[in-house]
Amino acid sequence: MVFSKYSIEMKKIILIVVFLFSSISIWSQRNQIIAYMDMEYILENVPEYLKAQNTLDSKVAKWRKKLDEQARHIEVLKSDLANEKAILTKDLIAEKEEEITVKQIELRRLESLYFGPNGNLFTVRKQLVKPIQDQVYNAVQSIAKRKNYDFVFEKSSDLVMLYSNKKYDISDLVLSTIDRTRLSEQKKEERNKKRTAPKKEATKVQQERIAQKETQKNKKLEAVTKKIADQEAKKKQIAEKRKALMKQREEKRALLRKKKEEATKKKEEEQKAKKDN
Repeated sequence: MVFSKYSIEMKKIILIVVFLFSSISIWSQRNQIIAYMDMEYILENVPEYLKAQNTLDSKVAKWRKKLDEQARHIEVLKSDLANEKAILTKDLIAEKEEEITVKQIELRRLESLYFGPNGNLFTVRKQLVKPIQDQVYNAVQSIAKRKNYDFVFEKSSDLVMLYSNKKYDISDLVLSTIDRTRLSEQKKEERNKKRTAPKKEATKVQQERIAQKETQKNKKLEAVTKKIADQEAKKKQIAEKRKALMKQREEKRALLRKKKEEATKKKEEEQKAKKDN
């Protein structure tokens, strides 16, 4: 562990020496403009980052609670097995030990799923923090181009800053650039909302005109509806009269057929009676 720390310190020192020599070499050709920023300070003053951090903390707390519950459950199973081992058969002991093993494997799987190298913590942090990092990166790019900076360093990076003059700290400038960008996007969003938003409430006179138009429209609609209803009623009345007339005609025809049949029958009976006589 000591050797590892020593190696890291040596690497930092070598990196600083290389950087200093490179800077001296370049400085001999022309004056360089260098600035630095404090990423931690910037993020602490970006509302989106604080919100993202709270969201991440909430998820982490939920994951840890689930892992703790499962770990406690495993401990309970182990304790129960230890207490009951004397009265259990070998098969039951093996079965309970297998259950504990399965639970432990599942616990390790969940730990890896939540906090592994490519787990949920890594993925969620990337999703939440990347847009904010992009904001900072874009702000730094804009400032560096505008101010003609040759280098912009991050104060908390591996490159140790043995001395830093506050006048070269552009952290507040980065924050103000992010704020301006956010304000610009908010105004753009408000303009879009105004374009898609419904029109403002009409004045009293406009409301009266609208009401009159609606009344006239309703009256016309009522008149058309009444006209259609009258036409339908007339059609229905005509159909009913026609149906009644056809019924009367059919009744008359049936009556005539009946009379004709009765007359024919009577005539046949008379002829038969004559023959019999």
